[in-house]
Amino acid sequence: MSTAPAPRPPGASPWRRLWRAARPRATRAQLLAGVLCAALGFGVVVQVRQTDVAGLADLRESDLVRILDDAGERGDRLAEEVRELERTRSELTAGSDSAEAAARAAEQRALEHGLLAGTVPAVGPGITATITDPAGEVGAAQFVSLVQELRDAGAEAVQVGDVRVVASTAFQSPPAGTGGGVVVDGTLLTPPYEVRVVADPQTVSTALDIPGGVRESLRQLGAELSVRTSEEVRVSALHAVSSPQYARPASPGATAGGE
Repeated sequence: MSTAPAPRPPGASPWRRLWRAARPRATRAQLLAGVLCAALGFGVVVQVRQTDVAGLADLRESDLVRILDDAGERGDRLAEEVRELERTRSELTAGSDSAEAAARAAEQRALEHGLLAGTVPAVGPGITATITDPAGEVGAAQFVSLVQELRDAGAEAVQVGDVRVVASTAFQSPPAGTGGGVVVDGTLLTPPYEVRVVADPQTVSTALDIPGGVRESLRQLGAELSVRTSEEVRVSALHAVSSPQYARPASPGATAGGE
């Protein structure tokens, strides 16, 4: 008389035993490493958020409103540039008048390039800033920061003293024993410095007054910045364009590596 096979205890299946033997097992060291990584990641996120907020948390409400207005005005300028480019594209593709539109666009582009290159005078609304420096502490670094701030605020033409400021303009400290000042494209300028800027007057004035910005950094050196807005500022100094010594036009098929 045959007897039925004894039932297998739960979990005694060969396949289940094989799966249990093959599955990864987390060791205590791995668990500890995972906890430390999670804690480190959480700490980094918290620190970044605290850093982002700390710079604004100490500002007054009026300062925050001024920064927000400045950002909004920059956005409006960019949106207007986009609309202008779209209008130009529509004119260039509008059938029989496309040749005339292309000529007008080319003429306008040449004028804009002349303004950027400093080869033509500029006039328009803007500011005239005066920097007094009784202690003679203002140098090339402060002017680089000033010009950068003006560019960020949308300045279209800048003149420092009798020198037109363009992309290639260099600011340097004067030779020792010359009595201070700053050398701008080889021209020695001495205080008080006059800076003429063609741009939106309100936007530029706001940018120069941002907490921790140009005005505050100059004040820490004992210098003072005064700004006068005007509906007509003339930037008459011209930049003499020189032929490049090393650069030459690259062919359309040239690669970044010059091959």
